[in-house]
Amino acid sequence: MSCSIMHHGHVRLIKRASKYGRLIISLTLDKDLIKYKKIKPELAFKYRKEILQSIKNVHKVIPGRYILDQKFLNKNKIDIVVQGSDYKNRQFKNKVITFPRTLSISSSKIRKLAAKNTLKKKTLKI
Repeated sequence: MSCSIMHHGHVRLIKRASKYGRLIISLTLDKDLIKYKKIKPELAFKYRKEILQSIKNVHKVIPGRYILDQKFLNKNKIDIVVQGSDYKNRQFKNKVITFPRTLSISSSKIRKLAAKNTLKKKTLKI
């Protein structure tokens, strides 16, 4: 999970995933968000981790790479991988459960709207 901007789609995924056992979230490192998603996260890793740890269904948050591999899953004793449909092509030896994305929401959409709102504020000076 990146959680660069936390939203209700993340909350719904966490809630659904927690029904399969103790939920451990692999939180993407800042450097991987910059490298792979081409964004500088709005919140640093430690703050994104703090937010996720405060959610009642989250057992543990561990640092993870953007591209997960079988070695990572084995090292962290992950039995089931729960993911959003944007990662549906990933395959592991482990059981993989893929949930559809929450419609009409993403961190990217929120980021674009925030940028648009910021521009409007600059041009609305009276």
